[in-house]
Amino acid sequence: MDIGLFFGSFNPIHTGHVIIANHVVYHTSLDEVWLVVSPQNPFKEKHKMLDAYDRLHLVELALEGNDKLRSSNIEFNLPKPSYTIDTLTYLHEKYPQHRFSLLMGGDNLLHFHKWKNHEQIIAKHHIYVYKRPDSTPDQWAAHPQVTLLPDTPSLEISSTFIRQQIKLGFPITYLVPPAVEQYIDEMGFYKD
Repeated sequence: MDIGLFFGSFNPIHTGHVIIANHVVYHTSLDEVWLVVSPQNPFKEKHKMLDAYDRLHLVELALEGNDKLRSSNIEFNLPKPSYTIDTLTYLHEKYPQHRFSLLMGGDNLLHFHKWKNHEQIIAKHHIYVYKRPDSTPDQWAAHPQVTLLPDTPSLEISSTFIRQQIKLGFPITYLVPPAVEQYIDEMGFYKD
């Protein structure tokens, strides 16, 4: 199978994430998209994140009923912070029968040259890139291993905005899937 890997903190997962993953799995040759919950992104501060297992559970709730989208905790037992190259190496050892591609926003493509072993990643893996506001494809856009997805629907929402809304006591209805909203509310996540 050809698996697309959509890495993220998902702090929390929102409707935009699910729309992008679902669109990509149906408009490319990918068989599945795995939403890989990163316990610690090397570019983000750890203390601002909900526990990794809670974020994983929110992703599982968001994907219920979709057999082409899966959650993944593959990085939970790998060294922290998580580097994509290390995760890919581990995945190839664990699932040698699969091919792995990356799914990323245009903003990440702009900074791809800063990733650990980025040359090795792009040499061995296809990268599907969806549009993000204020990001124009750079030198990687013409690379044969990169496919730009110009028609991917996107929502102008972010996990940061959702956390702020919760902290201010505003509803997050429609910003996250209903099961995610219910669980966040029940658990009191992001209120302090």
